Amino acid sequence: CFAIFSVLLALWLPNQYTASVVLAPAQQETGGLSGALGQLGGLASLAGVNIGAGESSESKISQEVMQSWSFIDSFIVKNDLAVEVFAGSRWHEEENELAIDDNLYEVDTQQWLIEDDDAGGLRPPTSWELFEEFEQRLSVSEDKITGLVSVSIEYYSPFIAKEWVDLYVKAINSHMQAREVDKVNRNIEYLQKQIGTTAIAEMQEVLYTLVEEQIKAKMVAEASPDFAFVAVSPSMLPEEHSQPRRALICILGTLTGGMISVFWVLGVDYIRRPS
Repeated sequence: CFAIFSVLLALWLPNQYTASVVLAPAQQETGGLSGALGQLGGLASLAGVNIGAGESSESKISQEVMQSWSFIDSFIVKNDLAVEVFAGSRWHEEENELAIDDNLYEVDTQQWLIEDDDAGGLRPPTSWELFEEFEQRLSVSEDKITGLVSVSIEYYSPFIAKEWVDLYVKAINSHMQAREVDKVNRNIEYLQKQIGTTAIAEMQEVLYTLVEEQIKAKMVAEASPDFAFVAVSPSMLPEEHSQPRRALICILGTLTGGMISVFWVLGVDYIRRPS
């Protein structure tokens, strides 16, 4: 019975496919600004310009941002993925379309069917529920030796999995690029205020140098679409499913059933044995 059940379960579970991409941290050029700040000593911290962080720290920051609740939430909202993330159930290969769980979402009326226990009625999934669902499909890992970062997304459709992982890499690059441009703009604004408040010609000259370097850094950031990561091994359309592992399910189900059956028979025999 356990063997038959495990086979039926393995056949019933929908296929899932994993699309992966291998990334390398993008090169950050900070040498010019570092040299200029070296002439000022303590003014580096005063100016609020952080040049101590290297490529590895920027890569780690990017990885943490990629897995954060706020970033995943904005990614889902920006690309309108709530229905696919939360209500997708399986992929129909013949029709080449995604099946939606009609207990969660009504496609015809575009209405969510999740019951609201607090207020009553129906509601869409919360930001946290979407984050948890997407996080289970996302994997971000770093090779400690090479520093390469692997990003993979598992989903019912191989096409959607590849599309999502490409969009995800593009989104983190855009996010980190905007973050850097905003930081440089704030640095420039602060340095310009310092120029207007100091009367020392030598100090003004060095501050102008800092502003020039920051403008260069801004130009480089705005001209770099692959700001945080560069794809070393681009994503490919997966042809073989990664889940479920049907052979393993059948083997474990049969072994578990055999062990339970043995213990059950021994237990019944012990209970029925006359004292």
